[in-house]
Amino acid sequence: MKTIAKLLLSLAVISLSACSTVTVKTDYDHSTSFSKYKTYGLAPASKGQTLSPSGEAALRDALKVGFAARGIHESTTGKPQLAVARVVFLHQKTSVQQYSDWGYASNGAWPYGYGSYNMWSGAPRTYVDVNQYTEGTLILDFVDTRTGKLVFRGTGKAVVGGTDSNVHKIREAVEKIMAGFPSGTPG
Repeated sequence: MKTIAKLLLSLAVISLSACSTVTVKTDYDHSTSFSKYKTYGLAPASKGQTLSPSGEAALRDALKVGFAARGIHESTTGKPQLAVARVVFLHQKTSVQQYSDWGYASNGAWPYGYGSYNMWSGAPRTYVDVNQYTEGTLILDFVDTRTGKLVFRGTGKAVVGGTDSNVHKIREAVEKIMAGFPSGTPG
């Protein structure tokens, strides 16, 4: 029964981590009048980590929708007013979680009302779960092409895995970043 309890706890931890979403932070130049921007363009991808073709398509689609909602459209000819530069990082992370329980009754019954449970049946037992995962970071820098000045930055982080979930997380990150993109004039 103790093995079943450990298995259920592990499944709960995995389920909760699988439901986690993208965390996003944004910052911008408060003196910039964002209402003047009418066009944008994607700067060439930086060297190093790049997005998969499906991830790149998700990023482009989410940017197009987010900008269109603000009356800003992708420049197809000429120099755009805003250049969007993207940087992608992948980091291997380790999560260590320690927990204790005071043990179950010596008869091995299920805890917490599903059989006999004796909180003081022995010394506390300590368990350690070690989980290794990959954290992806997407940074979007919005640069005024006339001045070369960084006017807005959005950073999204999430645990990454299979391509399908990564595409969803890229789209979610860009949507949340665009939600923080200012509109209008300073003040």
